[in-house]
Amino acid sequence: MTTAHTLAAGPTARAAGTAATRERGATVWLTGLPSAGKTTLARAVAQRLRATGRRVEVLDGDEIRRFLSQELGFTRRDRHTNVTRIGFLAQTLASHGVLVLAPVIAPYAASRAAVRERHAARGVEYLEVHVATPVEVCSVRDVKGLYARQAAGELTGLTGVDDPYEEPEAPDLRIRTQSRSVADTAAELHTFLTERGLA
Repeated sequence: MTTAHTLAAGPTARAAGTAATRERGATVWLTGLPSAGKTTLARAVAQRLRATGRRVEVLDGDEIRRFLSQELGFTRRDRHTNVTRIGFLAQTLASHGVLVLAPVIAPYAASRAAVRERHAARGVEYLEVHVATPVEVCSVRDVKGLYARQAAGELTGLTGVDDPYEEPEAPDLRIRTQSRSVADTAAELHTFLTERGLA
């Protein structure tokens, strides 16, 4: 009888575990240089997760600036304000069971620490992923033409070139994208999230 009960309860328990995973919110912050591949990676993983019924939102740094932080410039203070705004939005969504992927440069360690501390204070999980692409590779990719504009003297304050990027010393995951496909790096991040019980 005990064995029959255990066997009958098995699928139910697994279903409950899957449901719990789908309702467990967290913020996964993807930091890295411009053109490191943060947004491409986030969108690829989000697509995989949504296919399994996971509630996912991608908070793209460029879109947030366009729609919520239009008045901000690129001073250290303004960059910090932008990052903490995104952090607040991510924490709010995550507290309601959404898995938030935030591909945002967030160049300063203090800003990232402030976001992590806010999450911790509210009991919301926060994971930092460093998309570690060398600046030489990013400048070749140059998705938005920023490196070319900087080289031509049309742009100043480019993160990692003439403005600091404080690389995470101990991220929860460091993904190296050089000479790797999007599918490969997305699989690495997906595996990481699965191991954390988030996928």
